[in-house]
Amino acid sequence: MSGGTQDTVITVAELGRRLRRAVEGSSVGFWVEGEVSSLKRATSGHCYFTLKDDAEDACVECVMYRFDAQRALKHLADGAKVQLFGRATVWAPRGRLQFVGQRLRPAGRGALLLALEALKAALLAEGLFDPARKRPLPTDPHIVGVVTSAAGAAFHDIRTVAFRRGRVRLVLSPAVVQGDAAPESLVAALSRLELYPGLDVVILGRGGGSGEDLMAFNDERVVRKVAAFRVPVVSAVGHEIDVSLTDLAADVRAATPSQAAELVVPDTETQRVALGRGLAALKRAMFALLLGQRATLERKRALLGDPRFVVVERGQELDDLIVRLRRRMERGLRLRMQSTSRDTARLFARHPRTVIAEQQSLLSPL
Repeated sequence: MSGGTQDTVITVAELGRRLRRAVEGSSVGFWVEGEVSSLKRATSGHCYFTLKDDAEDACVECVMYRFDAQRALKHLADGAKVQLFGRATVWAPRGRLQFVGQRLRPAGRGALLLALEALKAALLAEGLFDPARKRPLPTDPHIVGVVTSAAGAAFHDIRTVAFRRGRVRLVLSPAVVQGDAAPESLVAALSRLELYPGLDVVILGRGGGSGEDLMAFNDERVVRKVAAFRVPVVSAVGHEIDVSLTDLAADVRAATPSQAAELVVPDTETQRVALGRGLAALKRAMFALLLGQRATLERKRALLGDPRFVVVERGQELDDLIVRLRRRMERGLRLRMQSTSRDTARLFARHPRTVIAEQQSLLSPL
């Protein structure tokens, strides 16, 4: 007793239970975002770590029990920025506040990458990245469309390389290449360019940048527009290490805008040298063919001989045949004349007057 008022006394365990009920009741139904640190994986499978907020110098101890931690291991690592769903509680044996996580997902760029992977899988299933649907670049383009920022260095690089390599017409359809407005701007620029008459090929690109700067080229609208474009598209987004969904949907991927120009515009000097080599090879092939045909002709001519002698020999054979035919005809005529003479003599011998005379001479004595 003190001052006539009875003090309420509770045990440490009861205090822990009251704190636990208060904390759990006020921490249900929301996600907590922070950076993982001091991660430890126990032999039991439970994961213990601290979730900290560097911006406001705050942290909370967390635990994920084995059956929940198994699903979260691919995103759970020191330094990872994550969002954790669960509830806070007070662990009575140590009197320690901790957050019991049930589900975990990446936050910030990690969430974007997760969504990007899901979109990539969906578009891949539709066949938009199928190598069989990719078209070859034209061998001699005259009009090359370019979709990029009008103020950036990418168009300058493309123009410099293209005009150095050959004579082409570049048609710029300017667009915003980063930020929230970039996807719609890129689709509009491609739509404008698609109406340009005589268009042979398109270069879509920008210079290097961070992953966030290049996210416009992972937008589903841009990817589908590139895949359905009426002429071949060369994607030149970022540097060698950056691969966007637009790179996968385009007909050809270039590491940089300068390389895209090299792929699209054939080098005039290289073509001239190649043409000279081809012409020389054609001349050698024709000369070798003519030599082979001449040798074949000589062999056949040797086998045939002089055609005049062939004609003379055949004429001589014809003369001989004519002489033999004439002889045979003359002999046949003589034989026929002799036979005719005999038959005539026999016929006269049996003339009716002669026969009657002979019969009268035989009749008279009788």
